Amino acid sequence: MQQILHAQFHFPYGADPGADPGADPRTDTGTAAGAGPGPATATGLYAQLLDMAADITPRVQPIPPDAAHLDITGALRYWQRDAEALAAVLRMRTVGLHGVRTTCAIAPNRMLATMTAALTPLGTTTVLTEGEVTAWLRPRPVAALYGVGPATAATLAAYGLHTIGDLADAPLPTLTRIFGSATGRALHAHAQGEDLRPVEARPVPKSLTTHHPFEADCLDTDRHRRALLDLAHRLGARLRDEEQVAAGLTLTVRYADRTTTTRTRTLTEPTHHTGPLAGVAYELYDLLGLQRARVRSFDLRAEALRPASEARRQLSLDPADERALAVEAAADRARDRYGPDAVKPATLAARKP
Repeated sequence: MQQILHAQFHFPYGADPGADPGADPRTDTGTAAGAGPGPATATGLYAQLLDMAADITPRVQPIPPDAAHLDITGALRYWQRDAEALAAVLRMRTVGLHGVRTTCAIAPNRMLATMTAALTPLGTTTVLTEGEVTAWLRPRPVAALYGVGPATAATLAAYGLHTIGDLADAPLPTLTRIFGSATGRALHAHAQGEDLRPVEARPVPKSLTTHHPFEADCLDTDRHRRALLDLAHRLGARLRDEEQVAAGLTLTVRYADRTTTTRTRTLTEPTHHTGPLAGVAYELYDLLGLQRARVRSFDLRAEALRPASEARRQLSLDPADERALAVEAAADRARDRYGPDAVKPATLAARKP
């Protein structure tokens, strides 16, 4: 039977998972809460934790910015330990060598491991066996199922399908009629606890991440949007400093109960400008349809980075676009001379997001 371990790394509050652990905190702004990101993720603490996981099993799939999936099916025999004991080895090493507590969840596939991790107390291990899957899965709300966002959950609720058990009992033809063939079949399979995705060992994707923790769980939509603007502002400045552009953007929202929601979008054209990045961040946030959600933190990640010299920018006939780029270039020069906080959007200068 396949055994998948979901490892959720809990970086110290305010730490940047992409920052170099050996950097001087007095000079590396990536180590301060709410500051700009440190060096690229592939050279930071997160990559070191992935290397540590690879010492346990070579089948490790990164899930940036702070998690990984490990296929430990073959490693159990090599280590002559059961799954829970092997998870204890990983937890002991991450906290002993890097001061990072790790939550582990073990289940028969990637989807179940991720769902189990969301309900596992911080720094502990939960094992979900194959025989327990049906009883564990059926009473949970459909919104907890992999691939079910707020819009899909609302549609399912409109048809009286509120739990995963309700969805599992729904006829497949009914689901395909409502959602289409591919989505309907995927929902039906996931509700049965099935997930055929393998763990794919691959390097950390080339990306940059900015992190915004709230001092207390935040319900205020205006503060959420200011935080997103702050993330886009810092992410764009970092991309321009490193002469990189992003082809995609990922928003991860962490809630008070430690669950997360992630949305990704491919950009219409690669960019490193704050305006387009902020616009897409707002769109991803709006897609979540959050209503009085207690948000603990946001992560905004620039994906599929490439040199800015290789990017092509579509010409704009709107003078306002050219003025915005000129202002941005002037602000970059001011930050280079006077520091990263010398110039920022007026919304952010008025009060802390």
